[in-house]
Amino acid sequence: MNRVRLNSQIRKAFQGRSRGFALIDILIAIALFGIISIAFLSTLSTASTILIIADDLATAESLARSQMEYVKNQDKSASYEPTIPDAYGDAGYSANITTNLLNEGLQKITIKIYRHDEELVTLVGYKVF
Repeated sequence: MNRVRLNSQIRKAFQGRSRGFALIDILIAIALFGIISIAFLSTLSTASTILIIADDLATAESLARSQMEYVKNQDKSASYEPTIPDAYGDAGYSANITTNLLNEGLQKITIKIYRHDEELVTLVGYKVF
């Protein structure tokens, strides 16, 4: 086989003038990667916060419903003490139960659930006796 030698003008056309990546190319790539990473991580942070809030509200609603059932199963009384399980109390949940006697056979029950002194849920129910 014979080797074919290309003249210098043709050789330059095939080789091009690129000697690799320039510093500006690398900096732009790093900046784009950083912007995309920050957007992704902030989305994860927001989703995590929303899940925590939803979990707190679901727990507070469940606790309010259990307190309502507790009050409805008790005898007629002017006031009721909330019975919060230790696991909820340790997590910062507390309850406030107020009652109003509307007439001789109907009592209005209002239950407010708090977590770290912030009201999360208010549940209103009625007890007939």
